[in-house]
Amino acid sequence: MLAPCHVCPRLCMVDRTAGEKGFCGIGEQALVASAGAHFGEESVLVGEGGSGTIFFRGCNLHCVYCQNCNISRETTGQAMTPEAIARLMLSLQRENCSNINLVTPTHVAPQVLEAIIIARSIGLSLPIVYNCGGYESVEMLQMFDGYVDIYMPDFKYADGAIGLKYSQAEDYPQVARSALAEMYRQVGPLQLDERGLAVRGVLVRHLMLPMDLGQAEKVIDIVAKTAPGCSINILSQYRPAFRAAEYPELLVLPTKDQLKSARQYALKKGLDVVC
Repeated sequence: MLAPCHVCPRLCMVDRTAGEKGFCGIGEQALVASAGAHFGEESVLVGEGGSGTIFFRGCNLHCVYCQNCNISRETTGQAMTPEAIARLMLSLQRENCSNINLVTPTHVAPQVLEAIIIARSIGLSLPIVYNCGGYESVEMLQMFDGYVDIYMPDFKYADGAIGLKYSQAEDYPQVARSALAEMYRQVGPLQLDERGLAVRGVLVRHLMLPMDLGQAEKVIDIVAKTAPGCSINILSQYRPAFRAAEYPELLVLPTKDQLKSARQYALKKGLDVVC
């Protein structure tokens, strides 16, 4: 998958095993920015011990308003083998984390999959969360079948022109829809244990953008049709960041009424709205 690279829909076709880098800026080894218990995720992921997050550097979406640009656009850092990532997963389990939350794993999916397989073989028992931007290769996702317990994709845009303008991904709506269908086929709707923590299923995120540029109701329609009864979180965390100042329309914050309306619409469409 890395040589030539067709890990994600960008299809850069560079030889990452030889040190070549494509759109994501990452070579053969994954770069880990940070790892630890995170208490700011959805309540169904946190629990008493927090979500055991592993943040990977690089990204296959260059969103101009990225709030994690110090991680997603920084391509220098600690290179880790799959074996080292597996040991990191086990250390988070020992810290009593509720799950292993892989943040932005798309562009290093083969390395992450190998790490999961190794970690499972040496005692990892926590649910694996695949926390991504939604711009995924179905071929790569199929390789994760049976290894990922919880998929948590973004569904950013319903309009390709908007995807092109803000994330350099004109085909984002079609790609995200196909990816969601495959995720839902694998793990189905969100399932909680007796503690109220997610153990399996799909949880979609949609960040409400200024002026509803992502077209929340259309996104909800797509999610409801592709994954009936799916869980969704309409996120309210948007703040102008990274290059947002270059786009005047991105400097206006979403309103509470827009958020409330989107959440009510999701309920109307039969989706499970979580926070």
